[in-house]
Amino acid sequence: MPLSTRRATAALVFLGVSTFSFVTVEVLPIGLLTVIADDLERSRSQVGLLVTGYAAVVVLASIPLARLTHHLPRRVVLAGTLAVMTVATALSAAAPTYELLFAARLVIALSQALFWSIAPPIATSLFPPELRGRVVARLAIGTALAPILGIPLGTLLGEQAGWRVPFVVMTLLGAAACIGIVAVLPRAEVQDSPSRRGSSPDLRRYVVLIVASAVGVTGFLTFNTYVTPFLLDITGFSSGALGPMLLASGAGGLAGTLIVGRLLDRYPWGATVAPLGLITVGLLALYGLGQFKIVTVGLIAVIGLAFSGLAVAVQSRTLQVAPGSTDIASAGTSSAFNIGIAAGAFVGGALIDTTTVRVVALVGGLLTAAAALLMLCEPLLARPRRTVPECAHELCEEPA
Repeated sequence: MPLSTRRATAALVFLGVSTFSFVTVEVLPIGLLTVIADDLERSRSQVGLLVTGYAAVVVLASIPLARLTHHLPRRVVLAGTLAVMTVATALSAAAPTYELLFAARLVIALSQALFWSIAPPIATSLFPPELRGRVVARLAIGTALAPILGIPLGTLLGEQAGWRVPFVVMTLLGAAACIGIVAVLPRAEVQDSPSRRGSSPDLRRYVVLIVASAVGVTGFLTFNTYVTPFLLDITGFSSGALGPMLLASGAGGLAGTLIVGRLLDRYPWGATVAPLGLITVGLLALYGLGQFKIVTVGLIAVIGLAFSGLAVAVQSRTLQVAPGSTDIASAGTSSAFNIGIAAGAFVGGALIDTTTVRVVALVGGLLTAAAALLMLCEPLLARPRRTVPECAHELCEEPA
């Protein structure tokens, strides 16, 4: 029987809570870096590895875990993933040593690697196919709210009550999401859902999308990883103004998620190209005009809006052009984003060590421009649209 609208909406809400939880837990150590370092008597760079190692696990584990669990019931896999995240987050809160905290974080990363592979296909399977883009955007609201609510509030709570308390809160939130998913998600097998395949499968379009995503995210993170020194050294903001500035970026991200959700189902390709172009314009403008405070505030908000819109558009496009299993295709997208995150941090760090922090905006803009150009050329690079019964590429091939 098809799921009722009320129950499908409830399931989408719990999935949104899950995305909020994963993003908050992943990035929270950055805001609590000094607090954790002092408590566990470790250097700040070692605490930074709690995030770097996390991202590396997501890159390496996404596709293997998606393939390994492909033929298992979605309800069981999703609930198990959230249960692992909940338990590992609780272990993080209780970890007496840095080593145990690091190990618990790697377990959470494993659960996140699988979660981002299965959550979007599950969410879209609950609603009519014509609403696929809008559903992906609603799922991403949790992701957009994490930098606005989860990370700032978690940082504030950790500074006042100790870094373990925010992890306890996230444990409770993860448990609530897990229980909610078990209660409302139907007992549907993988084979029962048409969302398990791309609606317009095309291997070449998928490859173009993955490459453009990795390059575009690299460009954005080349700048965004070092946005704080840029605002301090180039724009001349005081440290007290950084919170409102980052909030402006987060608010722009939420707006971008809501706006692009209305366009995805009608303009899936254009909704991917436009954010890349907007990020490019914003970063290049920051390179030239970053010394003007009012201009910088507006550009930071626009870039945040565009990047959130890009993340939603890429996920929606993945479900459309996936040449095989949408789970495995989504795993590829997740890996591409995390590669971009790591590469952007590396490129930006190399630049500020050898030049000035202003250059991160220029190089980031050039990289996103390359990604936008690649997406613009997609119609020329891709083969004519046709149904692909089986993916010809090992990456997307279903396991026997």
